[in-house]
Formats: sequence, structure tokens, C-alpha cells
Amino acid sequence: MTGKTAPPATDPAPEKEPAPTPKEEPAPAPAAEEPPAPEQPPTTEQPQAPTDEPAPVPTAEATPAAEEGSPAPPAEPQAPAPEPKPEKPKAEPPSSPLSLAVEEVSENSVTLTWKAPEQTGQSGLDGYVVEICKDGSTDWTAVNKEPFLSTRYTIPDLSSGDKIHIRVKAVSASGASVPAALEQPVLIREILQLPRIRMPRHLRQTYVRRVGDAVNIMIPFQGKPEPEVIWTKGGQPLDTSRVNIRNTQKDTIFYIRQAQRSDSGKYELAVRINGAEDKATLDIRVIEPPGPPQNLKLVDVWGFNVALEWTPPVDNGNSEIKGYMVQKSDKKSGKWFMALERCTRTSCTISDLIIGNTYSFRVFAENACGLSEKAAITSGVAHIKKTKTAYQPEKVPQRDMMEPPKFTQPLTDRTTTRGYSTHLFCCVRGFPQPKIIWMKNQMEIREDPKYIAMIEQGVCSLEIRKPSPFDGGIYTCKAVNPLGEASVDCKLDVKVPQ
Repeated sequence: MTGKTAPPATDPAPEKEPAPTPKEEPAPAPAAEEPPAPEQPPTTEQPQAPTDEPAPVPTAEATPAAEEGSPAPPAEPQAPAPEPKPEKPKAEPPSSPLSLAVEEVSENSVTLTWKAPEQTGQSGLDGYVVEICKDGSTDWTAVNKEPFLSTRYTIPDLSSGDKIHIRVKAVSASGASVPAALEQPVLIREILQLPRIRMPRHLRQTYVRRVGDAVNIMIPFQGKPEPEVIWTKGGQPLDTSRVNIRNTQKDTIFYIRQAQRSDSGKYELAVRINGAEDKATLDIRVIEPPGPPQNLKLVDVWGFNVALEWTPPVDNGNSEIKGYMVQKSDKKSGKWFMALERCTRTSCTISDLIIGNTYSFRVFAENACGLSEKAAITSGVAHIKKTKTAYQPEKVPQRDMMEPPKFTQPLTDRTTTRGYSTHLFCCVRGFPQPKIIWMKNQMEIREDPKYIAMIEQGVCSLEIRKPSPFDGGIYTCKAVNPLGEASVDCKLDVKVPQ
């Protein structure tokens, strides 16, 4: 009977999921665990099989309980339901390829070039797909079966004379990009020479002309067969009432009779042959003199100086302001004179004005076209007044220069030969200037023509003329002033030649 009871236990299982079928095999294992005590009595009461039959009814009731319990387990997996929400942003496809252009056209093929897209996505770029569509049709067909990574591709097996539209898509694992397409259809015929604009060197920079000047520019180009020449400004066709264009097989001429500031801007030139084209930009700037500076005023007047201040002009003449010119005028003469030829700031100081004069000032603005036609003039005047100044000499502190005599260079012993004059030297300082006394053997040398004593700039000298052995001895130089005295000695030997 246990074998019969097992099936009711298995009944709810199939209601949950198809997995219960394997549980029928392990059923004896749980039966072996539970029945050791309770199952043995039912084995003895085998005739109670009918009593067991109603058992399925309660089991059936239990089964819904199990069924009611069964949704609980699915409720547990519902808890991780937010797991799909954990921010898994959908990968974006790559952006469109850039700078799609025709490199070459032959009788039955077209060669294209382009640049990689700015955004390739997280998964990276798988390659590119090239699609074509005949002019007048809307059916696009892929030329390459598998994506490729090169940014150059030749479309073969085209029919001569057909016009085809071409577009390129970037492809990745997250999808295909918005296609990059050529603006014009490509006519399939051989281009003997690709179009190329030879922009003159002076036109590669901004071309500057003055208002009223004529603009006459010739730009050569090349290409076979004869290319189509297209001029635009800001993406719009040119105003033929202002600009005249004349095209030949080799050049295009851009002409404006009288330039106006409204003619300034960037002009785009395109030379095209069957979808292959070359482009260039002509930047023209038409300028005129600027307007006058604004809000000129006298800021301060002191001594011989005046401080001025102003603001830049409202109209710069379509050119950068290079500086300002300042002029002055005195009331007596009424004439204007140059004060500052070039001032790069909006303020300045005018100096060296004459005392007693009254001055007015005016300022011109200057750009690449020249000075402004009008000037800003000060509303007030600057009067340079006389100022009384008292000279006060600088007080120099008096220094005590008094000093007793002091020899800075002593006398030195000398040896001379009889009949040859010799000199004795020493140096002394002191203030007041000391009196010099020469002595020989402690005897003062007075007015003796044999001796000549001199002192100059503190250097004392004694000349002994044609000495004899009698003139030898100890010579002393003595310096004396009111603060003291000092002396130095030396020995003189006079030898007699043998």
C-alpha cells in the first residue's frame, strides 16, 4: 500500500513543475526515513486498503496546501526581480563615419574614402558596410557581404553612364550607425584628372580690403573633364547683385566692384566632377576707419601733468583697434599739437605742460585702416597753475674731522754714494694739516740750501743735494698740529767710491 500512497505524494509534485518525475525514484528514500515506525502497522493492516483510498482526499487537500506553499518559493525568486533593473544600459550603436568623399571614378568603378566615427561604442567597431542605390530608385543594396575595417573601398562592376547614390554605415555588435551619404549622385564615367583647387598663398589668410575698394580675385583649379564650379556663402548661393563670378576651364574669377562691410565673410568654393570634389574657403574682411573714442574726461591735474581717461569706440571699423593718438591745444594759440603718437591703453598722462597755460585735449582711435575721422574732445580744460615752492637745502650732518698727526708710511734707511743726490719719503695725515719739521741727529734743519723739504697731499720729501760722508746720520721727520705730534726716523749712509 505504501507503493500506492507514494503516488498521491507525487501528485502535487507534477502540479508544481515537471521535475517531480525524477522525485518518484528517490521516493523510496524518504519513505524509508518516515515509515520505520508508522508504515509497519499499515503493512499488518493490509485489508484497510479502502481506508487508505480516502487518504488521497486529504492528500488532495494537502496538495493545495503544497500548492499554496509552492507559490511561496516563486515569491522568493521574485525578490531578486530588481536584479534585471541593476543598470545595464543598452549599448549604443556607433556614430556615423566622417568625411565621406569620392577619391576616384572610372568607367566601371568608384573609390571612396572616409574617416572612422567619433564613437565606436563599448563593444568596438566590427567594420563598415557600403550601400548603393541608383538615381531615381529607393532600393539600397549592400556592396560588401561582410563588414571590413578599412576606410577606403572601391565599388566594382558598375555600369558606365549610371548615376548612383552611395552611403556607408559603421557596424558593431550593438547595431549599425546612421549612414553617411554623399550629397550628390555619382556619374559613372572615367575622370581623367581629379578636381583640385590651387589656392594662391596670399588668399590662404584673411583677405583684407577697404570699403569702396574693388575685389578682383582669380583662383586656378584643375580637373578633366571640365569640372562644375560652385560658390556659396554660409551655405547659400551668392548674391549676384553684389558678386560677379566668371568661370573658365582652368580658373574662376571672383569680382566685387565696390566692397562694403556686408561683403565680409567666408566664401566656399567647390570644384566637382561626378561626385569627386575639392573645396576651399576664401575669407574676406572689408574694413573702414573706426569711430571716435567715447567718454573722454580729465581725471586729474597736478603740477605740469594731466591724467586722461576714455573708452574704446562703439564701431571699430571691422578691424582691431591698434591704439590711440592724443593731441593737446593751448588756449593762446588754438593749434593742436601731438602729445602722444601711439597709446595702446585707454588712459594716459600728459606731462611737461607750460605753467600758466590752459589746455584742451582730443583723442583719435586707430585701426589697420587708419585714424578715426572724428576725435573725442574733453568737455573741460586743464589750467596749469603756478605753485610757490621754497627751496630747502638738504641738511648735511657735520662730521668732526679733527685728527692728530699719524704717519701712514714711515721713512726707510737708505745708502747712497757721495756726490749723488738722494731723497727721503714718508706719508702723514692729520687735521688741521700738521707742520713738518726735518731734523738731522736731533738737530732741526733750517734754511740750508743743501736740503729741500716739500709736502704735497700728505707726502713729505727731503732732498739731500750732492751728499758727502759728513751728511750721513739719523734723519727725523716730525709732524705737529694742535692735537698732537708724531715722528719717524731713518739712517742715511754716504759711501765714498774706491
